[in-house]
Amino acid sequence: MTPPLGTGRIAVSGYAAIVVYVLSGGSLPGNPLERPADPTLPTIARLHYDGGGDWYANPSSLPNLLAAVAEWTDVRVSTRPAEVTPLAPDLGDYPYLYMTGHGNVVFSEAQLDRLHRYLDGGGFLHIDDNYGMDSSARREIARLFPDRALVEVPLDHPIYSIVFEFPVGLPKVHEHDGLPARGFGIFVDGRLVLFYSFQSDLGDGWEDESVHGDPAEVRAAALRMGVNLFVYAISSGGTG
Repeated sequence: MTPPLGTGRIAVSGYAAIVVYVLSGGSLPGNPLERPADPTLPTIARLHYDGGGDWYANPSSLPNLLAAVAEWTDVRVSTRPAEVTPLAPDLGDYPYLYMTGHGNVVFSEAQLDRLHRYLDGGGFLHIDDNYGMDSSARREIARLFPDRALVEVPLDHPIYSIVFEFPVGLPKVHEHDGLPARGFGIFVDGRLVLFYSFQSDLGDGWEDESVHGDPAEVRAAALRMGVNLFVYAISSGGTG
């Protein structure tokens, strides 16, 4: 499966870059572990949370997503993701925090305060329900933003079109209980600071083909959606 043909030009203000993608065939991104990593370039940080949930799930997902960003856009990005806790001193160095798992999620008050300041400062948190974390994730989101509702992100929002077009919303990677894939979010002053992908399993779609055996077109759709999220994250805020 190749990305759709097309050209585009997107200003990425967070890192003063210009994203230019020219998609003209090819295949899914190659093995990112074969590419050199540059620690000075933006990357995705996996969030290590408490509560017993498997925050480390889908280990090949983020390297593959970063490889897709590098191959399908001209954004210069590190091909190696990071791992951070909410209280990590360098949390603000990462424009995109990614959180996933199947189990319980718990944040301390200090962790919630730090995450809130990170998001207010231009950061972006993507919570990707890997089936089983929904109740605890929603509980902790409500603690993180007690005065804001978790709402469905409208289909005309840039995350569904900033690079690749998703006119009907999130791609559905795995069926689970058969509910439609939905994208929820928290908005602060009009900016989407937290995105919650539910019933989609994007992270499974980002994994190596051998892990789940998903068809190439399903994996490509998941990776394209991930590229949108990354480009939005570095465009909309920029934590510096």
